Amino acid sequence: QVRLVESGGGLVQPGGSLRLSCAAFGIVFETNTLGWYRQTPGNQRELVASITSLGDITYADFVKGRFTISRDNAKLTVYLQMNSVKPEDTAVYYCDAECQYTKTQRWGQGTQVTISS
Repeated sequence: QVRLVESGGGLVQPGGSLRLSCAAFGIVFETNTLGWYRQTPGNQRELVASITSLGDITYADFVKGRFTISRDNAKLTVYLQMNSVKPEDTAVYYCDAECQYTKTQRWGQGTQVTISS
């Protein structure tokens, strides 16, 4: 079955770091653009970062210089390294996979990230 499973969320103090992981099941991992999105209650889901099958990376302005997205095709996993986190980074973070050919888009269940002192 097609499944994206996020992990690594939790409670972190401002200025701290954490790494989110998303493991993929049931997709051709190498042909998918992978992305991290985040969402807070009452707001739209917004793009944090994405990485294509060729390694092209896009970051939202609010995370540039702080977050790093990477993918490990052998492990079928995409990561989001979050450094220098801020309270406004608090959100549910979702993993997304989009096939570069069919444009089929799939989402994980999300993982909660809370930045608080």
